[in-house]
Amino acid sequence: MLDSRHRQLLDEGTELFSKSQNLINLFQELAENFYPERADFTVRRDLGEEFASNLDTSYPIIARRDLGNAFGAMLRPSSKQWFHNRAKRGVIEDEPARQWLAMTDRVQTRAIYDRESNFVRATKEADHDFATFGQAVLSSEPAISPTSGPILLHRDWHLRDVRWTEDSYGQINAVHRRWEPGARELKNRFPGKVCKDVLKLAKKEPFKTVKVRHIVVAAHNYEKKFRQPYVSIYLDVDNEHLLEEVGSWNKIYVIPRWETVSGSQYAYSPAAIAALPDARLVQAMTYTLLTAGEFAVEPPMIGVQEAIKGGIEVFPGGFTAVDAQYDERLGEVLRPLYKGGENSIPLGLEMNQDAKRSIADAFYLTKLALPEAGQGGMSPMEVNLRIQEFIRQALPLFEPMEQDYNGALMEMDFDILLRGGAFGPASNIPESLQGQDTEFRFESPLSDSIDKLKVQIFLETKGLMVEAAALDPLSVQMVDVRSALRDALHGGGTPPNWMRTEDQMEDIEAAEAEKQKVQELLGQVSAGAQVAEQIGAAGQALAPEPPVQEGA
Repeated sequence: MLDSRHRQLLDEGTELFSKSQNLINLFQELAENFYPERADFTVRRDLGEEFASNLDTSYPIIARRDLGNAFGAMLRPSSKQWFHNRAKRGVIEDEPARQWLAMTDRVQTRAIYDRESNFVRATKEADHDFATFGQAVLSSEPAISPTSGPILLHRDWHLRDVRWTEDSYGQINAVHRRWEPGARELKNRFPGKVCKDVLKLAKKEPFKTVKVRHIVVAAHNYEKKFRQPYVSIYLDVDNEHLLEEVGSWNKIYVIPRWETVSGSQYAYSPAAIAALPDARLVQAMTYTLLTAGEFAVEPPMIGVQEAIKGGIEVFPGGFTAVDAQYDERLGEVLRPLYKGGENSIPLGLEMNQDAKRSIADAFYLTKLALPEAGQGGMSPMEVNLRIQEFIRQALPLFEPMEQDYNGALMEMDFDILLRGGAFGPASNIPESLQGQDTEFRFESPLSDSIDKLKVQIFLETKGLMVEAAALDPLSVQMVDVRSALRDALHGGGTPPNWMRTEDQMEDIEAAEAEKQKVQELLGQVSAGAQVAEQIGAAGQALAPEPPVQEGA
């Protein structure tokens, strides 16, 4: 039996689900227009049921598909190391720290891209939820694979089955998920923990589902006996039975949210919300154009009923018999009925294209291309302005995903791997990182553009310095050229191992200074030798000639 704490949690979750029915209706409407595969919020689809049977054009679906696919291609490209774990700003990284963090990047990459980790599938599903509904629910947990041992398991959950609450700081502090596993699956997931009724059901009807609720709540709001910050609770709702109650070092669930509004813990997709009116419009316009086209190609026929013998055959090769005594001066016995709508088809096509362009704009498809540099004789200033414009347009798209999506998921995975010993014993952590927090930085078109902006700024600064030097030679000392060049090289994508460190540059500078001193000393010695030689020659010239000996 469940105690009062568990019943209270169930009641809280039930209330969250009941209060969000209007939100679920909105999700159903969005899914039917943009993501028909996911349109099962308010209805249950049978296997093999046709998707999108209510739509006349697939363009809104294609727009959502392209945006959802762009998230993974641009923010998580598997062809390169797209995330880097670094010490938080203000913490100085020494060489051992950089090497240890680089090692963790490699280990974590292998862990998430392991085939059984399910990372690619889960993030792919979440990307399209995020594009359509403005939020997604992912989970990351350590698990034991029957074939390969410990793995890091990722899954994406249906928004229909998950609700959450926020604390006063705007952070998610409780997650409630409905789950209906089969009796056999539930028994295997919690061996020795299910009730007798589930054990009987697993033998007789192994595929009959059991209602289960998974709740993750902050420990200080639930029970202070746990030293971990969160508590994970599995409850068998049908049989009122506690399956599991354990502490957790993380929230288990990562819930990225695109745009939120005050007063609600749920987010929305600015792309889908903006495109929804146009999606409805383009469906209606497409249906009208199809009808108009049918009328234009195969108009309805009118005729003189008494003069027509038999039926009217308007199909190719058809023959319609007409009374021979009919007088054609009274008008054609059989003629098409034109309503004049065929002349409006070009206007309708143009309006349809305008609606499609609006949908493409709403889904950022016109803003995802990076600005081309160096074409048409563009100056560095023009390239700079284009990159800044791309950043302004792409920032609403990439910023939430880098922080709340990729960042939160990678931090959770790192914490699980660290506590599981995947990075080796804690004694191997460099001293400079002991007790320090780390953060993930990501490679994306947005960060690439911001970095490339440094190259353009350096070139502009160089031009200003050249102009200023003609007026004031000392003005060039205002800029730390070495630091500026290093930032520009990093921004331009120069590999770090191509560049010398600051310590190496200081050694080179010291060696150059020593070399310069030696050259100056040699110059002084050479000059002194020349002076001595000149003095010796002068002394010899001034010396009196030796006397001539008698008899010589």
